[in-house]
Amino acid sequence: MFTLKIAVIADTHLPKKAKKLPQSLINGIHGVNFIIHAGDWQTMELYEELSLIAPVLGVSGNVDTPEIKDIVGEKLIIDKQGYKIGVVHGHLGKKRTTPERALEAFKGEALDLILFGHSHIPYKQYHGKTLLFNPGSPTDKRKQPQYSYGILEFGETLKINHHFYSIKD
Repeated sequence: MFTLKIAVIADTHLPKKAKKLPQSLINGIHGVNFIIHAGDWQTMELYEELSLIAPVLGVSGNVDTPEIKDIVGEKLIIDKQGYKIGVVHGHLGKKRTTPERALEAFKGEALDLILFGHSHIPYKQYHGKTLLFNPGSPTDKRKQPQYSYGILEFGETLKINHHFYSIKD
């Protein structure tokens, strides 16, 4: 089984939170096989820009334009190399944490990994047999100490890690 490398991003909020993608992010995702965006792109231009780096899959978030919502849905399940991955932004539902809403979105599905965004808070934790992962935000860290994104790798095992940087260049 060959290794597949996927960039995982969310909550880019372009151009509101940044005029362009940070160079640290662009350098970090160079050479990935594809990109998964977990919502809050904000504009179609970002989808087009990311598509120049690698093929793009994703879901819409609560601030996305109707144009983006027409291209990507609110929820996605991806089958890759024997793993099932759910992708959702995490904003739908009430009175729960963002990870709980992400889990609820895929109730009844047997997934290995759920990717989500919305909170801008990097998160990586198992809930039962399902790993939940929020990459944080590469452009709007809010109260977090650094900007972040994720790299997902498939090989003999599934491996996902956060990548952090301090300057939004």
